[in-house]
Amino acid sequence: MSPYELRPSGCTPFEEELIDAMNNFAHSTNAPAFDTAGMVHRTRRRRTTLIAGFAAALIVAGGGTALASMTGASQTPAKPAATTVDHNRATFLLGGLTKEPIAVDLTGMDLATAKGQFLKAQLKLGTIVKVTSPGCKPTSVVEVTPHSPKIVSKGDTVNVKLCAG
Repeated sequence: MSPYELRPSGCTPFEEELIDAMNNFAHSTNAPAFDTAGMVHRTRRRRTTLIAGFAAALIVAGGGTALASMTGASQTPAKPAATTVDHNRATFLLGGLTKEPIAVDLTGMDLATAKGQFLKAQLKLGTIVKVTSPGCKPTSVVEVTPHSPKIVSKGDTVNVKLCAG
């Protein structure tokens, strides 16, 4: 038999030596030891500690809020509740995209968010005016012109009135 012929096992001599060497190495080394019970214990302990920490934070925050509301911590007189907001004044109807116009309500949005809505609707931003309005957040949208029930199409210009604070 020549050295390059296949052996009865179907392997060349080099392959047989390689297999023998790998088997010897595998049988001579120790398997790594894993402490699975310890790993599970540490994971559960960390999870329990995390949950307990969140619960304590919620209790402290809730207790502080309740205590502040009971003792009247605020010395400033309370503002009367905001009057009902007319959402139609800050809503425009976007037409031309579907059969029915789409109502886009900008009430209470800041100017950057409103600009993003105008870009999506492919509208032009017109003049920006600050007005005083009771019960609004400073620099939030109070009114747009034209507003509903008028319909605006893409390319139209919309003017914005912001709350002066």
